[in-house]
Amino acid sequence: MAAPDLLFGLRNNFFLGAFQAAINNSDIPNLSPEDSIERDCLVHRSYIALGSYQLVINEIDSSAATPLQAVKLLALYLSSPENKESTISSLKELLGDPAIGNNPILRLIAGIVFMHEQDYNEALKHTHPGGTMELHALNVQIFLKMHRSDYAEKQLKIMQQMDEDHTLTQLANAWLNLAVGGSKIQEAYLIFQDFSEKYQMTGLILNGKAVCCMHMGHFDEAESLLLEALNKDAKDPETLANLVVCSLHLGKQSSRYLSQLKLSHPDHVLVTRASAAEEAFDRAVQTIA
Repeated sequence: MAAPDLLFGLRNNFFLGAFQAAINNSDIPNLSPEDSIERDCLVHRSYIALGSYQLVINEIDSSAATPLQAVKLLALYLSSPENKESTISSLKELLGDPAIGNNPILRLIAGIVFMHEQDYNEALKHTHPGGTMELHALNVQIFLKMHRSDYAEKQLKIMQQMDEDHTLTQLANAWLNLAVGGSKIQEAYLIFQDFSEKYQMTGLILNGKAVCCMHMGHFDEAESLLLEALNKDAKDPETLANLVVCSLHLGKQSSRYLSQLKLSHPDHVLVTRASAAEEAFDRAVQTIA
């Protein structure tokens, strides 16, 4: 009989965006040394997701295990634009070390960093071999960013063979369904609905349901889901971005949400696209004037 998975609840909280719950319920007894490292990685990644970069940077010292060093590099990378170059250099140094370069958490963090850099080929260099559910789920995200849903589907099939009921398999299935569109949107909605019935309601689940609703033209329902998500986290970039889109479809004022998004996440794709559109409009006005 297989030993119980002591980290199941912690992983699930993290994957579904219940980051504070992951932190609060991380004091798990009788963990093996390997599981203790995974637990610490999930806790520190939860702090990163909550924006507590400095806490992670301060807590992980140079004697920590490779996976934790990788997590610290992610905190450094996200904490300040000035850190990006040196962090990527340190990351490449770790990846180039034959003794540790193949560590799955290190490869996962490399994939996350290079995906942020929009260097998808470099990200895939480290994530494509897979090996863990998180690496395959990240591959699905990268391929969807590259508009290659055919490759994303291949990764999903690998995940389904590994564990069809895994939270990440279900999430990856929902992401792919949203990308494919059409009748698949209803399937994606049912996945998020299932999560909302089984687990604590999080911003990730609410945004997932809201995006499905918008695809189906149910903008009033989407707005109420997004306002509920905003109550949970007033600075969440996906909630604010989705509220901008939803408000425009409802003919409501969206400028406040866009202003909040500009202030809290100036690099968000919606902000950069809006700025580019404003500049193009200004140039067009000047040519007519």
